Amino acid sequence: MAVLVALAPAAGSADDLDDRRRAAQQRADAAQRRAEDLQASIEGLSADLAQAVSDLAATEARLPAAQQELRTAQDELAGAERRAELVQARLVDATDQRDSISADLTENAARDQDVRDSIGQLARQAYQGGGDMSAIAVVLDAQSVDDFNRRYQAAATAQRAQRELVQELADLAGDARNAQTRLTAVTDRIGELKAEAEAEVVRADQARAAAATREQEIEDLIADQRSTQQRLAGMKNQAEAERAQVESDRAAVEQELAGIIAEQQRAAAAKPAPAAPGAQQPAAPPPPSNGAGAIFANPTSINPMYVTSSYGMRLHPILGYTRLHAGIDLRTYCNTPLYAPRDATVQWAQRRGTFGNQVMLNYGTVNGQPMMSSSNHLTSFAVSTGQQVRRGDLIGYSGNTGLSGACHLHFEVYVNGSTVDPAPLLGR
Repeated sequence: MAVLVALAPAAGSADDLDDRRRAAQQRADAAQRRAEDLQASIEGLSADLAQAVSDLAATEARLPAAQQELRTAQDELAGAERRAELVQARLVDATDQRDSISADLTENAARDQDVRDSIGQLARQAYQGGGDMSAIAVVLDAQSVDDFNRRYQAAATAQRAQRELVQELADLAGDARNAQTRLTAVTDRIGELKAEAEAEVVRADQARAAAATREQEIEDLIADQRSTQQRLAGMKNQAEAERAQVESDRAAVEQELAGIIAEQQRAAAAKPAPAAPGAQQPAAPPPPSNGAGAIFANPTSINPMYVTSSYGMRLHPILGYTRLHAGIDLRTYCNTPLYAPRDATVQWAQRRGTFGNQVMLNYGTVNGQPMMSSSNHLTSFAVSTGQQVRRGDLIGYSGNTGLSGACHLHFEVYVNGSTVDPAPLLGR
């Protein structure tokens, strides 16, 4: 019953610990999602702004995990201290038992010696009295009936005392053996408890050190978080200037594409009418496909391609407004090859402000609408304006030029001059 009572609070503590761990994990997961969203939002930021945002995201993602690790270390420390107290109590009990058994053995030895002395005394008395305590000797030596009774009673008393002393001596020997066995067991248990106590002290010291390390880390993380937030607050003017430049560059590209589309449409309208029915027309090759509905091949050297940030609205991590992430980010590394995803004409291969080094590919009319794509932030070009390329031809190498936080491919698709989500066209 004592064991069951002792274990009952531990079970409740374990449930509480599990709940706290689950809650902490949920907080850590939420922080990680926020960090990923922040990381996706750094497209269009300069390297120093992007680094500050990434630093803040990393700090905020790590903080919940460090706090949970601190709680775990504190729980382990408390558990080790409770176990150490329990072991110490058991050690005190075992030591008291050992001392009590040792005292019993000492008392037993003293009594053993007293009994042996008494037996010796009886033997000496019998010897001095003639040595014959038998019934015949009592009868023959008696001078009268009273003398006989006296002698008989004395002989019976001496024999009974001798028998009792011999039995007590045997009992004392048995008790001594039992006590010695118990003493050996208790002594061994004391050794085990001392080792267990030392192990709990080591565990407590380790948990205490881990808790101190996590406490220091949390203090450093909070300080870093405040410092980075202050640094980002001081960079708002820079972020606003960059935002304006991004919008200006995008407007310029879209205006230029609109002019190109208009020129293509004028050229198409000036072409001769199509051949009469029955005339032989060259068969158009089917579009490349790497997935359901895909018309583009993988433009990167990473296979399978990996999307690190999708098309859609993003919260600006510094200015706090939503903006369109007008393409998708594909994983590449610095100076890795980039390819034409479809047969095209190179509309241009040049530096385009915040886009960095950009290759714009013109696919003409696809499914009845003008279609183009841009590969941005390249380190260098492998094609030039006006060049014809086939699907899979090398067009350049990935990089981090323009407003970009790290080497990657920012891939955009324009249909009728406006951006669309490239993912379905890539089979994603």
